[in-house]
Amino acid sequence: MTPHRPWQARRLARRRRLRRWLRRLPRRATVGRYPVIRRFADAARARPWLWSFRHREVMVSIYAGSVLALLPTYGFQLLLGFALAVWLRGNLTVMTALQMVVNPLTIAPIYAGTWALGSWLAGAAGVDLGDGGDPRTHAAALVIGGIVAGLGFALVLDVLWRIGAWEAAVFRERVRAEAGGAFESEGK
Repeated sequence: MTPHRPWQARRLARRRRLRRWLRRLPRRATVGRYPVIRRFADAARARPWLWSFRHREVMVSIYAGSVLALLPTYGFQLLLGFALAVWLRGNLTVMTALQMVVNPLTIAPIYAGTWALGSWLAGAAGVDLGDGGDPRTHAAALVIGGIVAGLGFALVLDVLWRIGAWEAAVFRERVRAEAGGAFESEGK
């Protein structure tokens, strides 16, 4: 398909870029390829909300997935994300994508940041997490910071999703208006 208008070329380029980014994420047809969730592939295919991009499913996955991604659950994130997506009836693709935020390259700065945030918030609230040598102190600070940072991250993603949905609706209306005139003239 050759684009006739400049906005069509931009739209095609945007679609190609988005497909390239989403290629590695699980879809209903490819869920059996992923080692962590392969055992649950039949259960995943039987639940249509795991693949739905309606507003409710995406928002559930954005908020739950963002908090889960920043909690100290590295190594179990995909399994926990799958369980959360099934339990909360969210989108598995969005949930999985959010779990990829924490990876071997980003784990140290993210956990250091969530620990610092959690320690600061606990201190500001007057909660004494104990001495710095206790591992439970660090875990509590990581959990507190992970929850707060995850909710903040989710809020940013929520706003971006709403802007993208608005832009898509405006684009669909523009295409319908242009196509409507062409189809009406052909039918006469």
